[in-house]
Amino acid sequence: MSNTDPCRIKNEDTAERRDVMEVEEISISEISSGSLPAKNTDHMRIHTGERPYTCLQCGKSFTNKTSFYIHRRNHNRDPPHTCPQCGKRFTTKSNRDVHMRHHTGERPYTCDQCGKSFTHKHSLKYHMISHSGQMPYTCPQCEKGFPSKGRLTLHIEMHIGERLYVCPQCEKSFRRKSDLEEHIRIHTSELPYTCPQCGKSFARKNNFKNHMTAHSGERPYVCPQCGKSYTTKSHLNDHTKIHTGEKTHACPQCDKSFMRKQSLENHLTTHTGVRHACPQCEKSFTTQRYLNVHMRIHTEERS
Repeated sequence: MSNTDPCRIKNEDTAERRDVMEVEEISISEISSGSLPAKNTDHMRIHTGERPYTCLQCGKSFTNKTSFYIHRRNHNRDPPHTCPQCGKRFTTKSNRDVHMRHHTGERPYTCDQCGKSFTHKHSLKYHMISHSGQMPYTCPQCEKGFPSKGRLTLHIEMHIGERLYVCPQCEKSFRRKSDLEEHIRIHTSELPYTCPQCGKSFARKNNFKNHMTAHSGERPYVCPQCGKSYTTKSHLNDHTKIHTGEKTHACPQCDKSFMRKQSLENHLTTHTGVRHACPQCEKSFTTQRYLNVHMRIHTEERS
């Protein structure tokens, strides 16, 4: 076999992690000569922070050569694998297949302790931490603990307060790109998440997930004080404030406080007079929530 014969390497550990992708062709001569780093060397870079492979086009660095080759695809050509339902493109078929679960509602990973199911394997892994009570990631500003580094990163953004992602249609800004993408669907009326049981569609992933509990009857969030259960954690959090009397959402203009964030947002309109306009019929509302409910008239979405 010549030194130029290609070999395709696949990382088969898991289909849903971002670094799980089919690797583009690497010559056997690279492997036989030992130029590809050993697995233990790649692993040690997680601890040392070393990233020896740098993309010359965008400057992004990587701990291993495999991830670097995969990244290079993004510059060389359009991702080859397309979702047939929403048109989103992916570098690998495995990532596309995982994405498709958002449309189909498939949740193949189930917790053996409480029966809750998840779309991604890593989501189940983080969920299992909730049973152990471990919170290994701590916010340096308020010392609140989190089960994963990703959730800590999202929390820290709340302290920073930066809103870098701006809607081109209404100029509303967001801390995360994913929040902006969901918001834009209000303007486009796109409903990418469809319930496989009743056919109802949703613009937001969380609304879709909450809807699925209506079919299963699952109410996994239980109040430790009165035993009342809820379909979502946010509903449980709102409920527990009834017991504690806590009012964490304060108006910066009149110092009035509220138990729920939505109540504060509704109150703020009395100071600003800001109204949220429907892009299709120009009817306006005091809150974004009321506008979202109104939009169902146009999208034919019904509660």
